[in-house]
Amino acid sequence: MSDLGASLRGLRPTLVRAAILAGGLSLLAAGCGSPGRGQAAAPAGHQRPATAAPASPAASATARTGQPTVIPIPPPPGGRHQTRTLPSAGTRVFRAEMTDLWAAVVTGQARLAAQAFFPLAAYTQVKAIADPAADWRSRLFGDFRLDVSAAHRFLGPGARHATLVRVVVPSAEAAWINPGVCYNAVGYWHVGGARLVYRQHGQVRSIGIASLISWRGRWYVVHFGAVLRAGTGGVVDAPAPGPGVPGPAGGC
Repeated sequence: MSDLGASLRGLRPTLVRAAILAGGLSLLAAGCGSPGRGQAAAPAGHQRPATAAPASPAASATARTGQPTVIPIPPPPGGRHQTRTLPSAGTRVFRAEMTDLWAAVVTGQARLAAQAFFPLAAYTQVKAIADPAADWRSRLFGDFRLDVSAAHRFLGPGARHATLVRVVVPSAEAAWINPGVCYNAVGYWHVGGARLVYRQHGQVRSIGIASLISWRGRWYVVHFGAVLRAGTGGVVDAPAPGPGVPGPAGGC
């Protein structure tokens, strides 16, 4: 396991500049991955193999200063063609994505994690539906905003002082999703049920990331709280004391 502090040394915190592309929720169920594992009271599932990456020491700056740390991330190559390269959860880029995702959670501002979210240009290539761009804007990123807000509320008034400890990704369960499945025109790698492990008020707790999918060898969040949802509100995926249990496998 590589040391994240060394991999991020020299990077300067900055705010990711991204427009919030939001709208009402669509009823189109063209999402990727398996259904969400439940809302705030959802119990953890059975044990599955996983790999863990430590969080950036920069993430702990939130607890010391009350200000979230956002790390510059290379622009997503969403306009280029897909590859079969299997992403790694041990790269500097992925750790920066997760630092930015945590900044979004502790502030409730989804825009801070815009570069960690599956790119619009890639989504328009992936989805074999009438208007993938409109679906991305109104449903996919709209759901992400709701789920970030739900996770922020779940952490409570002291959210800005919660620190990310590590991110657990069940990499051994990653599966290649072929074209033609789940309304997809292009294939990608998928892994469900990664865990954001954090410390708050002296206790270690965790919440899930419902679905990560790949584009050109890089993981992106595509569904945060849930893939399928019963209502129109945000969802917190399988919160648990301790690190929780990653998974389950499956889905697309």
